[in-house]
Amino acid sequence: MQTEFVISAGEQPKRLDVFLVHREPKLSRAALQRMITAGWVRVNDQIAKSSQRIKAGDVIAFDTPQAAPLRLNGQTTRLEILFEDRACLVLNKPAGIVAHPAPGHWSNTLLNALLDHCARLGEPATPGLVHRLDKDTSGVMVIAKTAEAHRGLAVQFECHSITRHYEALVSGVPAAPEGRIECAIGPDRQNPKRTSTRTLQPKAAVTEYRVEDTFGVVAAHVLLRPHTGRTHQIRTHLQAIGHPILGDRAYGGEKVGATDGYDIPRVMLHARTLGFTHPVTEVYCEFTVAAPPDFDAMHHLLRSVATGG
Repeated sequence: MQTEFVISAGEQPKRLDVFLVHREPKLSRAALQRMITAGWVRVNDQIAKSSQRIKAGDVIAFDTPQAAPLRLNGQTTRLEILFEDRACLVLNKPAGIVAHPAPGHWSNTLLNALLDHCARLGEPATPGLVHRLDKDTSGVMVIAKTAEAHRGLAVQFECHSITRHYEALVSGVPAAPEGRIECAIGPDRQNPKRTSTRTLQPKAAVTEYRVEDTFGVVAAHVLLRPHTGRTHQIRTHLQAIGHPILGDRAYGGEKVGATDGYDIPRVMLHARTLGFTHPVTEVYCEFTVAAPPDFDAMHHLLRSVATGG
């Protein structure tokens, strides 16, 4: 639900986050700052910063968060669990499912399914997402089941000690067979739902890539290792070097939405490997899952097109 209001004439100038804390007492200052950083709060229809000073006449609009349901409305979503104990759970997320409740997706998300899973096991655990994969991205995720595990895993993600390998099918073939993309990114100035190099809130981001296979000059299969974990980092970085992911219309336009007359159903990105130190046992764990059938089918189609088969 979107809330919009105009700052009254008697309001004294103050920071945006400070003003909203008093205006929305049910939300903490930290939560409001995250909303502002994510682009959910706009001042005069422009992306704002927490430190921006509001003044009389300013129009503030933002999406009001809602509580996510604790169950999946009686539906059971089958989870491919790779590992599970009382502290954490590792699964292979399928493409097509949203990870976390958000505006427009308050139910039927991965978190809803996890809450349902723990309830069916009779566990008091409250699963928490330490990291996320986009709706269209498949692959390995680790889920914390306790506050202690969440803290232990979050620290590893924050200091970038997690092992993460992805693979993608991209448009065109990078000139260098391997490389390092160092490009600061943040919410796009014009569209806060997209990440871009054209941003008022740039944050350092690094992604290494290696070309695994090529399909003529039409496309390539690349392996990727993000050293930072910015929103849509891989998608934005590949677009920045001129090789957006096939099926990623948001970052590559309609030209990457189909090949040889075949419509590409989703973003061809897969989180192949995830490694971390178990937050309780302190044992290093690493999990690798093969790309799903639709990824392999696109790979074979590109090979067929490249060879004229």
